Amino acid sequence: MDTLLFWLVPASSVLALAFAWYFHRQMMRQSEGTPQMKKIAAAVRRGAMSYLRQQYKVVGWVFLGLVILFSVMAYGFGVQNPWVPVAFLTGGFFSGLSGFLGMKTATQASARTANAARQSLNGGLRIAFRSGAVMGLVVVGLGLLDISFWYLLLDAVVPADALTPTHKLCIITTTMLTFGMGASTQALFARVGGGIYTKAADVGADLVGKVEAGIPEDDPRNPATIADNVGDNVGDVAGMGADLFDSNVAAMTSALVIAQSLGGQANTAMVFCYAALGLIASIIGIATARIDKGGSPTRALNASTYVTTGLFIVLTALATLIFRGFSWRIWGASTVGLLVGVIIGITTDYFTDDSKPIVQKVARASRSGSAFTVLSGVSYGFVSALPAMAGIAISALTAYRLCAPMGSDYAMFGIAMAAVGMLSIVGMIISNDAYGPIVDNARGLAEMGGLGEQTIRVADELDSAGNTVKAVTKGFAIGAAGLTVISLLGAYLSEVNEALMAAGKAVITGFDIMDPSVFFGVLIGAAIPAVFSAMLMLGVDKNAQRMVAEIHRQFSSIPGLREGRTGAKPEYDRCIDIATSGALMELIPAGLAAIAATVVVGFVGGPLAIGGFLLGNIVSGLLLALFMSNAGGLWDNAKKYVEAGNEGGKGSKAHKAAVVGDTVGDPFKDTAGPSINTQITVVSLVASLMSGLFAAWSLLG
Repeated sequence: MDTLLFWLVPASSVLALAFAWYFHRQMMRQSEGTPQMKKIAAAVRRGAMSYLRQQYKVVGWVFLGLVILFSVMAYGFGVQNPWVPVAFLTGGFFSGLSGFLGMKTATQASARTANAARQSLNGGLRIAFRSGAVMGLVVVGLGLLDISFWYLLLDAVVPADALTPTHKLCIITTTMLTFGMGASTQALFARVGGGIYTKAADVGADLVGKVEAGIPEDDPRNPATIADNVGDNVGDVAGMGADLFDSNVAAMTSALVIAQSLGGQANTAMVFCYAALGLIASIIGIATARIDKGGSPTRALNASTYVTTGLFIVLTALATLIFRGFSWRIWGASTVGLLVGVIIGITTDYFTDDSKPIVQKVARASRSGSAFTVLSGVSYGFVSALPAMAGIAISALTAYRLCAPMGSDYAMFGIAMAAVGMLSIVGMIISNDAYGPIVDNARGLAEMGGLGEQTIRVADELDSAGNTVKAVTKGFAIGAAGLTVISLLGAYLSEVNEALMAAGKAVITGFDIMDPSVFFGVLIGAAIPAVFSAMLMLGVDKNAQRMVAEIHRQFSSIPGLREGRTGAKPEYDRCIDIATSGALMELIPAGLAAIAATVVVGFVGGPLAIGGFLLGNIVSGLLLALFMSNAGGLWDNAKKYVEAGNEGGKGSKAHKAAVVGDTVGDPFKDTAGPSINTQITVVSLVASLMSGLFAAWSLLG
């Protein structure tokens, strides 16, 4: 069994990377269209790559500082094992690499998608979705390959110690957690920086272009248009790629940590096997995506997701039947996690799809003014959080109850495997998400390239599906993060109890809310997501104000620009520079604040306070993340519903109100909301890695 699974894991990863290369080659063979389209696409690529290079330089200094810290802890004081600095560095590197490769592909695909949309809806969908699949397959392929490499390396190299049998286990688990922290840290800064960049450009372009000047979206007269298109790629592609790489790695890491504590090879093999089969199912599901004549892009993408889901359930059932030591209870837990993830996606679709009543109600409310747009969107956004929160709770409880008869430790392993199950089809989920910014950019290129109303209508149909699946994937990612951090809480308990036993102190069996230390941690932890979100949105606000001022300057100082006279050219690069510099200034403080809060709470209140901190952070963070992601997607599609000719159409009172709602929602759905789940993962991993220090010394704990 072990030999077969050893080959299954890297083989599935290599297969995924091979398909990614094949899809990329297929896309590059297609034409980018007219000379004007090629020129615009090249400008977007340059802007995206320029930002990413500068972001990696800034984040590189953060990583250098943390690597030095881990090196001092490992080689200077001996409180960490020597693998930790290297594992942290490689986790961050591969997370960043995944985002980079995905973004490069997306910027190459947008013009080709727009050009294909001139011929057919299916042609545009095929190029956009398979180009998005490049990132999906690269993220999962690299993640699974790297995790299996680290585990197998450590299992082979680290010697067993007869006197301290847990020594090898501690080294493996700590190193795996550090690898996950590297991926999470990179993902946090990628999400934050990309989110601030894209929404500053988007908000600035919408407020001055649509609302003030009354010019269409993606009109080449708007100086922020290119920056807006660049932002779609650095935020929704590079940022999301790093984010879901982190979520997948964190879910597998927590499952492997718990599997190791249970002993035996069967549980560990089960984690790897299920992950590999999920990747294979995603490859097959991606290949099935197409639109029949008169079909819907949204239905086509959803159908591929359902195919992938069904395949995973069948393949894992067969594996559980074939391999000795695989438990049907664990299979049930992973299946429950996956099915709940799909249900979360369906409920998110209901609240964000412009063919559904909720979006149409918000669009109708826009006829009475922007205040009613905002009020209705906020209300439905909060309501939309309930199904996902209930789904996470039900899946965790069901997985726990299913596996509890096998032992208390197996109950927590069941929750971890529910997270692995939910993220098993992450290759398909990322493909759907990356499809969104590709078709968004394609729609802009169709507008700026003058491809005509028919092509713009096809691009709008592709883009509307992209907005819906982006909202669905954000809900899916947040739901998966919820289950993952619950299992990471189990990993924290394992780590801190090892440290407490070594120090001769009583172990922790749970977190009593009536304990003052726990309650202290809960209150602080619950506040962190709100403060974190506020810092990000204030960053968007400040950067967007600078963008608006620059657009006003260009409209007033460049003769004929607002009117679209021949020879009047906007200074696109100025807006790109403003978005870049502003994002880089704002991306570090919020991330470091969340990490610093974790360290302070740990040293003040001790291990119990950290347990409460993580509980408060999880509950508050999940609620805010779901609310903001869903409300933002709702406002976005309400605007597009009006622009399609409903409730008065473009230029109407309802349209202006809907644009205001979308402007409010942009930093919700693309900056703060999706960044919170990464913040939750980061602080959970920091807590686990520093648990030994919190156990050894705290002020009041």
